Amino acid sequence: MALNNITYLDGIDDQLTEAKIFLDSFKQISTGDSTIHNINRLIAMADEKLALKTLILNTYNRTGNLLSDSLKTIFERRMLSSEVNDLSRNVFNSRQQLLNELTASVSTSGRKARLWGNIMILLVLVSGALLFWYIINRIVRQNQLIVKLDASEKKLRELSMIKENFMANMSHEIRTPMNAILGFSNLIKTKNKDTQLNEYIESIQKSGANLITIINDILDLSKIEAGMLRIESIPFNLRFVVDTIQSLFQEKIHEKGLLYSVVIDETIPEILSGDATRLSQILVNMLGNAVKFTPSGSIKLTLTNKGHKDHFITIGFTISDTGIGIAKDKLPGIFDRFSQAEESTTRKYGGTGLGLSIVKELVLMQKGEIYADSEQGKGTTFNFSIPYKIAENQLIVPHINEQYHPGIQSPEAIHILVAEDNEMNQNLMRHLLSGWNFSFEIAGNGIEALDRLKKTEFNLILMDIQMPGKDGYNTAIEARSVLKIDTPIIAMTAQAFPGEREKCLSYGMNEYLSKPINEKELLLLIMQFTGIKARQTFRVSKTPAKSNGDYQYVRLEYLWDISLGNTEYEKEVTEQFLDAIPTDIESMESALASRDHSRLRSVAHTMKTNISVMGLTEYLAPYLDILENEDFDETRFGPIITKIKDYCAEAIKEARRFYSTL
Repeated sequence: MALNNITYLDGIDDQLTEAKIFLDSFKQISTGDSTIHNINRLIAMADEKLALKTLILNTYNRTGNLLSDSLKTIFERRMLSSEVNDLSRNVFNSRQQLLNELTASVSTSGRKARLWGNIMILLVLVSGALLFWYIINRIVRQNQLIVKLDASEKKLRELSMIKENFMANMSHEIRTPMNAILGFSNLIKTKNKDTQLNEYIESIQKSGANLITIINDILDLSKIEAGMLRIESIPFNLRFVVDTIQSLFQEKIHEKGLLYSVVIDETIPEILSGDATRLSQILVNMLGNAVKFTPSGSIKLTLTNKGHKDHFITIGFTISDTGIGIAKDKLPGIFDRFSQAEESTTRKYGGTGLGLSIVKELVLMQKGEIYADSEQGKGTTFNFSIPYKIAENQLIVPHINEQYHPGIQSPEAIHILVAEDNEMNQNLMRHLLSGWNFSFEIAGNGIEALDRLKKTEFNLILMDIQMPGKDGYNTAIEARSVLKIDTPIIAMTAQAFPGEREKCLSYGMNEYLSKPINEKELLLLIMQFTGIKARQTFRVSKTPAKSNGDYQYVRLEYLWDISLGNTEYEKEVTEQFLDAIPTDIESMESALASRDHSRLRSVAHTMKTNISVMGLTEYLAPYLDILENEDFDETRFGPIITKIKDYCAEAIKEARRFYSTL
């Protein structure tokens, strides 16, 4: 029975199949020829085993027993087992050797990987260090560049300041004699009866006026380039500005027989907040061009309401004329500097070609827009718009009669109010008005001036602009709108900027006088607005015969002009100068240290008057203008105050020496 038991053959097919599959997979990963041979031999032996199994089963199924031949074959095939074991061992050994080689290779690769990893880390660290060094180096270079740029910017500011000072000094030096030329030529014209001589005088006046216009244009252009032109925001009466501009051109318009009209939208508020000076400058330039280039016909100024937004109103200005017009191809370049529509324009009409360029800059600085439309031979229309803030207090200021002919012949009958806070200026006005036998009162500020105006009737008001409590602008507005006073007001201010006169006129004043006060100009204005006639009893200073001597810092010509040989007055104002200047310098340094710009501005303004008596205006006024009008800049203001201090120290020494001679 044991021999006939074939149960051990069950499942042998599956085992042999699995063995063959396993051997096939071994063949795919084997590389040696001997290993492949052993695997092929094992597969062949597996096939023999299958064939033997099939033979035995077939014999058993046919006979029911295992035949002796079958048994003999089985026993003979058992010898294959030892061969299978040998072959398997060989295959295993080869696999083991391959595994060892792979392990060794993996180990070597691992070492190499670690080595390359360390190298990469090192490279990363070195790259990081190089990158860090590069960044630091760039930062250092950028800081060096910033320092150089800062130094360059400071140098540029200094150069701009030098240029501005030069332009201001030159304009002052030219304006002073030109104003004298115009003033005296006007006097000669009024007294002269010779028609031909009057024509010559008119030519002098026209040439002088053109020269002053050119000077103002160049100075404005210089300020714009240097970034020193400031746009203010203060209340002003728009209709006053328009009326004032009209009065400036009224004579020329009448002379040319032009029809001039103004249309103002009724919805435009009376009082706006903005820069009336710059608006006046724009309108003067635009209307001046319209009058110049319109030989006949009409000029029209139209003001329209372009809309409200958040307490702001945009005012549209249109200046149209029926003049010579501009060719279409020339229109795009009319706002360029030194550009005019035709090459012959300068020869025929004069001018520098700077006016419209400055106008455009001023409009853009006020966040406005400007453009032009024209047709040659038919006329030109300029349109510009500027946004203004609507002032909270809307004052309706009455129009003022510009003609004053009271017919008074005696100066003793004239009563003048002087609104002035500076002690040296008060002293000056006392000296001049007393010398001319005028009756006068002095108010130390705007509030006191208004109180005196309520109680007393005056023939003329001399109004300082910068005063504590209430400045000259607001004092004039209140005098006109609240007190309903039509007394002529002459503004007195150290702000000798272009457009300052127009600004004063826009606040209801009648004329403008720059400081330091020129006694001839002051007397002429008093005569003009009071109607008195010049008499021999009026003392008018003459150019002093004595020279400035060996004084290098103080200039005594102005003091001698004013004093007319009165040594007591000279001694008094020199004393005031010696007392005031050290105090002003100390206040400046204190205001700078505490960063009190408001106080610094006030001291700088006051000092302009205090230095004028000793002739220091020419050198120091440009520096004081910067301290008063520019934005606070400690690094810039410090050296300026030092320059003022050093110059004043030398001037004080010379002033003491002069005082000892009195």
